Amino acid sequence: KRPPTRMTTTGGGRRVESSGMSASAPFGSAKRPEELLSLSFNQDSGCFACGTDGGFRIYNCDPFKETFRRRFDSGGIGQVEMLFRCNILALVGGGRSPRYSPNKVMIWDDHQSRCIGELSFRVEVRAVRLRRDRVVVVLEHKIYVYNFADLKILHQTDTVANPLGLCALSPTQDSTVMACPGLNKGQVRVELYDLGVTKFISAHDGELAQLQLTLDGALLATASEKGTLIRVYDTATATLMHEFRRGADRATVYSIAFAPGKDFLAVSSDKGTVHVYVVPERASA
Repeated sequence: KRPPTRMTTTGGGRRVESSGMSASAPFGSAKRPEELLSLSFNQDSGCFACGTDGGFRIYNCDPFKETFRRRFDSGGIGQVEMLFRCNILALVGGGRSPRYSPNKVMIWDDHQSRCIGELSFRVEVRAVRLRRDRVVVVLEHKIYVYNFADLKILHQTDTVANPLGLCALSPTQDSTVMACPGLNKGQVRVELYDLGVTKFISAHDGELAQLQLTLDGALLATASEKGTLIRVYDTATATLMHEFRRGADRATVYSIAFAPGKDFLAVSSDKGTVHVYVVPERASA
């Protein structure tokens, strides 16, 4: 079910009407190279989206090809969050001249080439996560969860300072799991919404650098700012299942990704390497 047209919601859940917005024509010949502002994969990693200082582009992974692009003459898109392969995306303005305020999440319908919803906040939006029934907005010290159909607020939680916008959301309909920083350094908060249960995991001594869930939300992988160890936890029990060493030297972990079957885990870092680990079904000794 698609969210209603012209609906906006503030951080506190108050809804007001917004004016419609339209996109300019697709890219023509570029006068200058566009600056890449963000890159994010969709929920099943079959596509990825690039936000630029002139719009956004969508690419298919296999076979690799550009699917479409949109150019906005009036500014840049700092964040693009896809909803699988459908026409609905979440956009946040960015760059030197943002198309939209960095304090807003715009729900974009590419079939209509316009925004059909808006979420406004008092501070900059750090990240957005989507699933078919939820919109999750990450601020530096707070996370809001909305119902996608009407943009009504469902849940909110406080976090430790989260400038990276760390948050993971399981995309499958079978389970609704969200992982985000807790209120203490190195702590992860896991919301098992279907069970009405919250788990807290003391994942690392240092600040969190990355976290990621499997598609079903059963496993959580984390890395700290030190970047030498990757830990995998069972979200239902908060039990440490595996610990993988990325290296002996400090590194900034850029991304963590599980394979769809949960049997492999990939980690990229500023060392210019990608480590791929086999994830056993049973916990490591």
